[in-house]
Amino acid sequence: MKYVFLSVAFVLCTVTCLAQDAFTSAQRAGWLRKAEASKPVLTETVKKPVRIVKSVANSKAFQGWEVVESGSINDFYANSIRAQSGVVIDFGEHLTGYFTCSLALHNSSDSDAPVRLRFTFGETPAEIAVPFEPYTGGLSRAWLQDEVITVDYVPYRIAIPRRVAFRYLKIEVLAHSSFDFKIDDMTVTAQTSAASKPAPLAASTPSLMAGIDRVGLATLKECMQTVYEDGTKRDLRLWIGDLYLEALANSYSYKNHALTKRCLYLFAGLAAQSGLLHSAVFDRPEPHPQTGQHILDYALLYNSALLDYLKTTSDKETALDLWPVAVKQVEIAKTYIGEDMMYNDKPIWIFFDWKDHFDRKASLQGLFVKTFKDTYELAELLGKEKEAAGLPDFIKRLVKAARSNMYDPKSGLMLSGKDRQTSYLSQAWMTLGGVFTTKEAQRALKAALADPNAVYPGSPYATHFLIEAMLACGMTQEAKEYLTTYWGDMVRKGADTFWEVYDPHNDFASPYNFYPVNSYCHAWSCTPVYFIRKYPEIFQQ
Repeated sequence: MKYVFLSVAFVLCTVTCLAQDAFTSAQRAGWLRKAEASKPVLTETVKKPVRIVKSVANSKAFQGWEVVESGSINDFYANSIRAQSGVVIDFGEHLTGYFTCSLALHNSSDSDAPVRLRFTFGETPAEIAVPFEPYTGGLSRAWLQDEVITVDYVPYRIAIPRRVAFRYLKIEVLAHSSFDFKIDDMTVTAQTSAASKPAPLAASTPSLMAGIDRVGLATLKECMQTVYEDGTKRDLRLWIGDLYLEALANSYSYKNHALTKRCLYLFAGLAAQSGLLHSAVFDRPEPHPQTGQHILDYALLYNSALLDYLKTTSDKETALDLWPVAVKQVEIAKTYIGEDMMYNDKPIWIFFDWKDHFDRKASLQGLFVKTFKDTYELAELLGKEKEAAGLPDFIKRLVKAARSNMYDPKSGLMLSGKDRQTSYLSQAWMTLGGVFTTKEAQRALKAALADPNAVYPGSPYATHFLIEAMLACGMTQEAKEYLTTYWGDMVRKGADTFWEVYDPHNDFASPYNFYPVNSYCHAWSCTPVYFIRKYPEIFQQ
C-alpha cells in the first residue's frame, strides 16, 4: 500500500532548530530518573490452555478462517505429539507473556536423537492458518511469532525465551527419531501493569456495548506493560499517539496514573537535541528513542496528553516540570506554519491515519489550533500565562486562515489540499480545534458522513477522533451509532482484543502488504473504554 504524506516523499526528518541542546543534561537526567521511579511492577498470572481446536476455512469469517473445538486438553496430553502434529491449542483469551511446556517420553524407554518442533503463536485464527511464506510484508519477518526449538533429549522443560502475544498456538513436529514423546503442562505467565479492577458498567448497558467495553479493557490491559505499548505482538514500543489514547482510557478504568507519568517523562528525557519529541521510544534493554523518527501530529498531541494528565491527577509538580517540553513543541510547530498561517510544506512525517489518498492539511490545521489552545489552558492552570501570552492571538490567526483558505460555505465543509478533498477527519479536527461553531460542526460532519466519496477513517486511531468530534458538537446519537457499528463489528467478528487496522469494507487491509503481521492487540484501539465510561448517559443506556 502507498501512503501519501505532506511532503514529496516519505521523510523521517531530524529537526535542528537550535545549534545547542534545547534542554540541559541535568533536566534530561532528572526526567529519566523520574521515569524510572514511576516504572510499574508487572503483575504475573499463570494461564493454562482450555481446549483443542482446528482451523476451518470459512469465507464468512474474519479473514476467511475460524476455529472449531476438536478435542480436550487432557486427551492431547495423554497422547503422542507425533500423531498430533499441527494441533492448535486455544488458551481462551488473548495473553501477553512467556510460554513453557514439558516434553515427556511416551511408550518409550529413552530418546536417541534430537526433537525439532515449531511453535506458532497467533492472535487470530487466520494467523495460525495462513502460511507465512513467501513473506511479502514491508516489516521484518521476525515479528511473526513462529519459533523453532531443537531439544537434544527428552524429558525436557521448554521455555520460549521470547515474550509472545497470542490466543492460539499451533505445534508442529519437524523432525524426530523412532522414539515416541508427548507434550504436557503448557503454561503462560501472563504480564500486565493493569492491577486494579475497573468499576462495573450500569445494568442498563446494552449487551453489545458491554462486549465492546470488555474487549477494550482487555486491549488496554494487555498493552499496559512497563510503558503503554502500542502492540504486544509487534512494535513493543511507546508512541505518543498511543500514550494519549491509552491514558484517556486508563483514567476511566485501571487508573494507573504512574504509568502515564512514566511515559510523559520518557518522551521528555529522550527528546531530540532540538527539543522535538521522538514519536516513539523504547524502554528495553534501556530507555532510548527511535532515533530520527518524528511525527509532527504526535509531537503536538504530547501537550494535550500533559494537560489531560494534570486535569486528571492534579499533579501540578509533574506538569510544571514538563512545561518546558510543551513550550518547545509549540515553538517547533510554529516553524511549520507560513506567513499565511497555514502548513508551509516543510518536510516531516504527518500521520493522522493509515489511509491511502488522504490529504492531511485540513486535519493538521485543526490540530494546530487544538494544540495551541490546550497549551494555553495548561499555562493558565500552571500560572504560566505570561510565557504563553502570544498564543491567543496566534490561535485567532490560525482560525481565520482555516476559514479563509479551506471553508466552503456552500457545502459547509472544510476542503483539504489542492484537490479540495472532503474527508471525515478534516471535519473532525476542525471541530476539535473549535474552528467551526457547533452548528457548523454538525453540518460539516453530517455532510461528510453522507458523502459516498468522502475519505473515511482507516483505523481505530483515526475513528477515535471522529467519535470525539461528534460528542464535542452534540451529535451524541451519531457518536453512539458509529462506535457501536465500528467496534461492534470487530466484536461480532470474534475480536478478543481490538485491532491496529480495521476497515469495515476490507478484512485484509494492511499497511504492511501482509495482514498476518498486523497487530491484533493494539493500544490505540482501546478507547471505547474511555467513551463508554466517561459518558454513561450516552453509552450505558
